[in-house]
Amino acid sequence: MREYVFEPIQPSVSVVGSDRLFPVHRIYCVGQNYAAHSREMGGDPDREPPFYFMKPADSIVESGATIVYPPRTNELHHEIELVVAIGKGGKSIDVTRAKEHIFGYAVGIDLTRRDLQSQAKDKRRPWDTGKSFEHAAPVSAIHRVEEIGHPSTGRIWLAVNGDDRQDGDIKDMIWNVPETIVELSTLFTLAPGDLIFTGTPAGVGPISSGDHITGGIEGVGELSIEIQ
Repeated sequence: MREYVFEPIQPSVSVVGSDRLFPVHRIYCVGQNYAAHSREMGGDPDREPPFYFMKPADSIVESGATIVYPPRTNELHHEIELVVAIGKGGKSIDVTRAKEHIFGYAVGIDLTRRDLQSQAKDKRRPWDTGKSFEHAAPVSAIHRVEEIGHPSTGRIWLAVNGDDRQDGDIKDMIWNVPETIVELSTLFTLAPGDLIFTGTPAGVGPISSGDHITGGIEGVGELSIEIQ
């Protein structure tokens, strides 16, 4: 019998000011966590509780990368987000202790095959094909809490080829970071290495091959990617 030897590759993210990497365990994403975006996607931000979906850890792409336009879609969309890096695990976390579990913060883009997501919604099926694919989670280097504290306000923006597409403020999240951690920890046991993409403001839209995407969050950082 032929034997195969596989050497696992640990997905990881750079840490600002350090030569050590942040090993990624899981990627959790919060859906429709800004009121204006919830409305543009047909939701009701006044009544709907937070919901979550996941991306594979190896969908991580660091800033500066060139990403090949994914297959089976004609509607690849950008969604700029604040990313929370978990440094201490736990379950059923108390809201007053939630910040103690945070290692740092980064900027991420939740790349979405919108047409496939819409088809899944129409058929009441999971979103995996729309959200979970290769290179679907670009993320900047992580700034540790010791450097930047816990940002609760600040401009969040994204531009395509220099044209502004998304422009909001992280203070407008429906569920703030501690609340998101608390709710998520009632569903899963959080672990060191988890990343939480906390939702996107309004203005999501399509990107194409040849596009240059830049984005950032005031006080957190910036990132850029190219679509091939």
